[in-house]
Amino acid sequence: MRRALILALACCVSACAPAVKRDPRLSSAPLAERLAAADASLGATVFSRCAACHTVTQGAGDRGGPALYGVVGRPVGRGSDRFNYTAALEAVGGVWTFERLDAWLTNPQHFAPGTNMGFAGLPDGMDRADVIRFLNENGSNLPLPVAPSPHSRPTR
Repeated sequence: MRRALILALACCVSACAPAVKRDPRLSSAPLAERLAAADASLGATVFSRCAACHTVTQGAGDRGGPALYGVVGRPVGRGSDRFNYTAALEAVGGVWTFERLDAWLTNPQHFAPGTNMGFAGLPDGMDRADVIRFLNENGSNLPLPVAPSPHSRPTR
């Protein structure tokens, strides 16, 4: 009985741990490499910090921040009839690309000075890549940028 309990506990603990140990150098790798290694399920876990203000379910609507379903490829500072975007974010223009989301998630105040976003950012590059992959899989489904192969990289 005790042996079965220990085995069950070990299985539960291992299920909560990340499935793959990542190379810590990935955190500062180029975005395409990070996205190729990203895990949307880990992104969902990181995104849970954002869920108090944002939704990602189709039709769920806005909360304190705009709904983010289909955000990748959507115009910056637009996309919701009910959410009042700041002039700072509207002035950025363009669309939410993978690169722009990475910059925004790094430091929203730096990306759009004057934004009301009360979030300091995600310093870990893999956390950002996981969240971006999660967001992309929730309504956008755009092709990820191609990571350069190790053979095509210039040597130093």
